[in-house]
Amino acid sequence: GGTVIGSARCQDFRTREGRLKAARNLVKRGITNLCVIGGDGSLTGADTFRAEWSSLLAELVKVGGITAEEAKKSSHLNIVGMVGSIDNDFCGTDMTIGTDSALHRIMEIVDAITTTAQSHQRTFVLEVMGRHCGYLALITALACGADWVFIPESPPEDDWEDHLCRRLTETRLGGSRLNIIIVAEGAIDKHGKAITSDDIKSLVVKRLGYDTRVTILGHVQRGGTPSAFDRILVGSSLPPRPWGREGPGGVTPPSLSPQGSRMGVEAVMALLEGTPDTPACVVSLSGNQAVRLPLMECVQVTKDVTTAMNEGRFEDALKLRGRSFQNNWNVYKLLAHIRPPATKSGYTLAVLNVGAPAAGMNAAVRSTVRIGLIHGHRMLAVHDGFEGLAYGKVEEISWDRVGSWTGLGGSKLGTKRTLPKKYFEEISANISNFSIHGLIIIGGFEAFTGSLELMEGRAKYEELCIPLCVIPATVSNNVPGSDFSIGADTALNTITTTCDRIKQSAAGTKRRVFIIETMGGFCGYLATMAGLAGGADAAYIYEEHFNIRDLQVNVEHLTEKMKTTVKRGLVLRNERCNENYTTDFIYNLYSEEGKGIFDCRKNVLGHMQQGGTPTPFDRNFGTKMGAKAVAWITGKIKECSRHGRIFANTADSACLLGMRKRSLVFQPITELKEETDFEHRIPKEQWWLKLRPILKILAKYNIELDTSEKAHLEHVTRKRISLESNI
Repeated sequence: GGTVIGSARCQDFRTREGRLKAARNLVKRGITNLCVIGGDGSLTGADTFRAEWSSLLAELVKVGGITAEEAKKSSHLNIVGMVGSIDNDFCGTDMTIGTDSALHRIMEIVDAITTTAQSHQRTFVLEVMGRHCGYLALITALACGADWVFIPESPPEDDWEDHLCRRLTETRLGGSRLNIIIVAEGAIDKHGKAITSDDIKSLVVKRLGYDTRVTILGHVQRGGTPSAFDRILVGSSLPPRPWGREGPGGVTPPSLSPQGSRMGVEAVMALLEGTPDTPACVVSLSGNQAVRLPLMECVQVTKDVTTAMNEGRFEDALKLRGRSFQNNWNVYKLLAHIRPPATKSGYTLAVLNVGAPAAGMNAAVRSTVRIGLIHGHRMLAVHDGFEGLAYGKVEEISWDRVGSWTGLGGSKLGTKRTLPKKYFEEISANISNFSIHGLIIIGGFEAFTGSLELMEGRAKYEELCIPLCVIPATVSNNVPGSDFSIGADTALNTITTTCDRIKQSAAGTKRRVFIIETMGGFCGYLATMAGLAGGADAAYIYEEHFNIRDLQVNVEHLTEKMKTTVKRGLVLRNERCNENYTTDFIYNLYSEEGKGIFDCRKNVLGHMQQGGTPTPFDRNFGTKMGAKAVAWITGKIKECSRHGRIFANTADSACLLGMRKRSLVFQPITELKEETDFEHRIPKEQWWLKLRPILKILAKYNIELDTSEKAHLEHVTRKRISLESNI
């Protein structure tokens, strides 16, 4: 955590004298390329420094600080910025370095507080950072299902005290034993007056008499080890978050285009390609891609947000934050404040989980149920997947029933890998018996293949001619049509944390290599991304074939590594990467070849990768996907309705909701058959394979990286317009 090279708010650098010293230090060391990681203050200072560079060198030559020859060699300075701020308050990038880790810290505390609040029937007011930006507060509220959230961009109405008390009372009457209120430290009312945690506590105690506690999280949000996302974000590339500001539908798609995001790599490329005429740029995250934006454009838009809030133009402030920030806000209000309408739609939706459990499934079910009820639908929960649908394990599910599901791991509905083909008659009968007009199937590869079977069954069973939507949810991240699946981020963080602890155990013994087996079936996503996040020396996967010579090279590499100061190694192996080179085989090989140089230990992580509470990402990803799926299937049911009867028999009436580059896309599942390797249960093309060379470079293998595909300079306004047109 933190920064090993240190950080400071340098007052000297604000003066020309300070910048003269800095210029001399760089020139004397022959440095002409600078990567600045910081907030808008640091990046503004960097841009000023670059603009003054020629005059600073001239002045230094004049006073004898440097020679004319030295000035000539350092005639221009290239600067690239990367935004490091836990508040995620910098416009132009979907996610700043450190934000995801801060959300992890916050959610750990919220989960812990929730248990004590339930035990004692308490109301908790939690204050999180965000003096000028409510991002952390908003995402925390979405991730924990808070009763109320206060953010500076959208102050509450003047009678908010009455609304808040009424909301808390409704929650208690609905059977909840606790209330959670999230407050950004910069929360204000419409007149610019601060709304503090103590103000809210006093209100709740005075009006409702509830036992109320205040917790101010403070600098704990900045501490701790970085999340897997933050490690991968800067070091190489990343699976982006679903709560970034610019992603379509409020979601930052967690995939990489062919050029990849490669934030760290992209920063170096931007510096090496820089010329005196190239404006200082920020390498930022836009959807699933790295883009270069003019530094000062981003700084100016960021300042415009603060100005809009100071002047009371809160709608403008929300717009400047980006479409996705607004979508996050709107989804939160829907799930927390809107109640099901009195008039019903007359339609019934059923939701079920299929395949192995994955963290975030419950968040997706909660969102699906509540958004469905808001649309006026009757919502049914199916227990135990397709088998439960066949056996009639179906029940109506209410708004309050799913209230606390967001932070729960596993699957509350129960899930099985059973496919539907052998149960067509029973499933058709129950679809008719329960008057089901649409199915939302949340699960992994079995959810995809099971839905294909339902499509095939339409020819014989008319009851199967209803719209259905698949939401990918599996730790393996192997569902075609989507670059990311619910549950994969939680599994990745579990593996990364475990690897940290395992490596730490070697701190005293030295010269030890750990062989760790990860899940994923034939899909090497977890092994590769955990390798990047955990600093692995090698990651063996099915998609990248290897032989005994490759294993020999890895052993030799580790032998050389043991001669350095880092006397430990980490090797990851995907569970089905090779039927002959098993975990035991690799362990025995390394043990034999490393005799006298290093010893080995092996760990099979197993089902711990499927357990645990979901990460902030998986909670929000599940929430957004559920909301999006219900909106789509509602439209599709209406489209397929004829004289009070639903008949959906076209390819586009059975879709998979997937993340593709910058967009959330509904794709007919029959069209995805061509993209699928059914034998090995993986997509034929997988975006993350482009990251494999970076893993080897970071492990200090002497290989080349293909840099032919790179980001180009864009503009903040133009970027926002193009992204919003995709929503």
